[in-house]
Amino acid sequence: MLISMSYHGSCVMIKGTLYLIPSILAEGVIENVIPAGTLEIIRGLQYFIVEEIRTARRFLIKAGISSPINDLTFFIFNEHSVETGLEHFFSPAFEGHSIGVLSEAGVPCVADPGALIVRKAHDLEIRVVPLTGPSSILLSLMASGFNGQNFAFIGYLPSEKNDRNKRIREVEQKMIIQDQTQIFIETPYRNLQLFDAIVSVCNPETMLCLATNITGDEENIVSKPIRVWKTRKPDIHKKNTIFLLYHG
Repeated sequence: MLISMSYHGSCVMIKGTLYLIPSILAEGVIENVIPAGTLEIIRGLQYFIVEEIRTARRFLIKAGISSPINDLTFFIFNEHSVETGLEHFFSPAFEGHSIGVLSEAGVPCVADPGALIVRKAHDLEIRVVPLTGPSSILLSLMASGFNGQNFAFIGYLPSEKNDRNKRIREVEQKMIIQDQTQIFIETPYRNLQLFDAIVSVCNPETMLCLATNITGDEENIVSKPIRVWKTRKPDIHKKNTIFLLYHG
């Protein structure tokens, strides 16, 4: 277990470490996607900062947490939490206990509110250690065949039709000018609306990759030009999907 040390006069304060814990992206054998070293660290923790306790408990049981689940301490931090007064999350660290930041899916702090927790840890001079695990953004980029040296993750596009179409045109133009892969996501129940908008707005030769249910049994990653997608309706409704655009 890593610790950090601060010196105050002749006193040495031993602080715990903040571990950034990746979660699974889809149901399956957890050891297939979370490395043994990461699981070993997870199993030794007792304090967690999570978005939703029920999801966190389920993941930790799958991970084989050492302590009884009811003996663990959870702090909730999600998109509804205030950004001030975060110091109380770190009280265990100042008592020498390490803390895990657990994402709902994939890696913490990427398309996830955990970055504010990490920033506060740096302010408090608490060591931050990112753990290895699945990232849907990087895995989809790896499998797309698109530019992996210059890319941008832009999160969600606008949901209103005119604003969304305008943003798609901007994204496509940036893709061409900067030779940059554009990566974005959508709420799963709106996937098909976004797909329809992309194929109606983008140039027929622009490449679109749809990466669905990454690491799951029904994983499907396909890269095709828009002109091909116009004749092929993907099965992405209510399925976790990453959208990637690149020029042909």
